[in-house]
Amino acid sequence: MGVVCVYPYPVPEEKSGQQVVDTIQKQLELLGAHKSGNFFVDCESYQSNLQTATQQRLLHLFHNSEQPATCFSVLDNGMCLVSDLLFEVLILKLAEKKSGKDSYYQQRKGFKVESKGQRYELGDFIIKVGSVIVASNFRGILIEVEYSPCVIPSECWNLMKEFIQSFMGNIAENPPAHIKSKMDTVYTPEDTIQQYLEHFNNFRKATSASVPATPNR
Repeated sequence: MGVVCVYPYPVPEEKSGQQVVDTIQKQLELLGAHKSGNFFVDCESYQSNLQTATQQRLLHLFHNSEQPATCFSVLDNGMCLVSDLLFEVLILKLAEKKSGKDSYYQQRKGFKVESKGQRYELGDFIIKVGSVIVASNFRGILIEVEYSPCVIPSECWNLMKEFIQSFMGNIAENPPAHIKSKMDTVYTPEDTIQQYLEHFNNFRKATSASVPATPNR
């Protein structure tokens, strides 16, 4: 795995999400990118059931199709645990009520978010155009771009910026916020998950503040 940048892509009011996705995909194909399957990144959130409010914590459980045997768990303080899929079974057990007692964790209903769509490859770049679904409703578009040969963001940012701007414009004028603080460190899959968490939380906030949209097919 190389360095990954994840950006939201605006959807004009006069267009549907699918129309915008189709346009982006055509631009990538004109650049010479070829389809290499589908992808998804999803997130379920759980809240602790401890009685003391100051101790209540959120746990975000992620799956990424690039790491199909891995489960990423992110606490609300940013700490990320990387484990195999059996950890998800443990969380589900902790979310069960037994003998009339409250569970340790409670799944937050309507909080599931996923970004899924077409995966493309172009030379050393992997591009993913994802439609974001929140509680079964289309909410926006996220574009993930990976430069595979490099693991230090500062060493490949200028190249990534030039490539991303070739089909996204000035959206990629600066590195994603999470990457800015780690430009000279080794990039890991956890950094990708942290970027998705930031965007997913933004989509959740926008969803709670508006009327649910009709999914685009």
